[in-house]
Amino acid sequence: MTLLEQTPDGPETAAPAVKKAKQPKQTRPDTQARPPASDAFLDRFFHITKRGSTLARELRGGLVTFFTMAYIVILNPLILGGFSADNAPTDVAGGWLSAAQVGAVTGLTAGVMTILFGLIANLPFGLAAGLGINSFLAVAVIHEVTWPEAMGLVVINGILIVLFGVTGARTAIFRAVPKELKAAITVGIGLFIAFIGFVDSGFVRATAGGPPVQLGENGSITSVPTLVFIVGLLAMGILVARKVQGGLLIGIVATTVLAAVVEAVFHIGPGTPENPGGWHLNTPVLSGQLVSAPDLGLVGHFDLFGAFGRIGGLAATMLVFTLVFTNFFDAMGTMTGLAKSAGVAHKDGTFPRLKSAFIVEGFGAVAGGATSGSSNTVYIDSAAGIGEGARTGLASVVTGALFLGSMFLTPLTSVVPLEVAAAALVVVGAMMMAQIREIKFTRFAVALPAFLTIVTMPLTYSIANGIGVGFVSWAVIGAASGKAKKIHPLMWVVTAGFLVYFARGPVSALLGA
Repeated sequence: MTLLEQTPDGPETAAPAVKKAKQPKQTRPDTQARPPASDAFLDRFFHITKRGSTLARELRGGLVTFFTMAYIVILNPLILGGFSADNAPTDVAGGWLSAAQVGAVTGLTAGVMTILFGLIANLPFGLAAGLGINSFLAVAVIHEVTWPEAMGLVVINGILIVLFGVTGARTAIFRAVPKELKAAITVGIGLFIAFIGFVDSGFVRATAGGPPVQLGENGSITSVPTLVFIVGLLAMGILVARKVQGGLLIGIVATTVLAAVVEAVFHIGPGTPENPGGWHLNTPVLSGQLVSAPDLGLVGHFDLFGAFGRIGGLAATMLVFTLVFTNFFDAMGTMTGLAKSAGVAHKDGTFPRLKSAFIVEGFGAVAGGATSGSSNTVYIDSAAGIGEGARTGLASVVTGALFLGSMFLTPLTSVVPLEVAAAALVVVGAMMMAQIREIKFTRFAVALPAFLTIVTMPLTYSIANGIGVGFVSWAVIGAASGKAKKIHPLMWVVTAGFLVYFARGPVSALLGA
């Protein structure tokens, strides 16, 4: 039995949701006559029929996931790099990263790791540079160390996560989480990605005074790109509600065409302080050279232990601790929600090839640091492809191949405006809300931790924060309610870790880090 055929959690069996998928409604004719699994190599290799899917669905799902994730090829260079030292985050020694090089390694690493994840874990999850960690590096870490030293810390973070996966520690922690809390994590992620969609589209904006956020500009929709988002959201919602095959993909393509027409007519331009009503991140227009060779000069540009010499072992260790906790639990929560959405999760929340998935995701962090593109992790945007029907790793292979192509076709990648991708995220967020039915809100010892998990994710813009609040409240409330014996020992261990994580600022100051 090869690695690709092994499942650390036993044979690859279908969860109850998959069994239901084998008796589809008449409205999904593409599943009425599935070929036997022995008819095609791809079907046997990826268990397409066993998962209740089809080749067409996997291809569509892979395309949709790429389109909803493609913004990272544009956004990551803007966060980590620039076109000169004047417009790029500079490190403690005045060094900076080239935006063009960051864009190239972003596509390279996302492509390679997503393909590997699809082949080894056989799950429809896309991997790319994590937005939480890359922002943390650019805003905080490089003020203490150089960029190569910061990426060395990311590599160490990835190695530790791989070790947690290989030893089974990560799987054990995953199994220790109560199923109600796992359901709450899924629902919280649904709200989180919907909130991301609202913010990215300009439908929700921060305010200078008064409430933290508001509808549009001063309580009303004033920008054309936000109006395009609303049209796309309604269009995708109608297509999905009517069970149109490829509804999300059709909606993304159609709304992108609409956005391009709108830009051609009104010349809106990119959003800037002088043009607040412009497009967020991507302007839907093709211009200039379409194909260019990628510059991969940042590959291998990291210093594994340099940070320890520059700022001391304790301070560097605290930075690694923060990276590991964020990476570890963000990915765990994301995979929980995606597996449930894909219908491949078992009753206890686990899913096929769980251990392999954790190990490959850990290598994504190593690869991201080694290429200076920041830690790569599973993306919640993959839920869009799952909503399109993706159930296997074949969709990930498609997504990964498109990421590799994006290294050469950056202008084409940037045609889809963020407002269009945002509409897809909101639709998928609504789909993920269905998991709320698994939470017993009549038991307040369950209801409060679940509620805190759900609301903390979007309100703090962090999956890890939501999981941490859920762990702590579950353990404390459960113990105080006289049910301490029912709380798994690993829950207490992780709860203690989260308490340190939440208080890492004072702890670092106390230790002099």
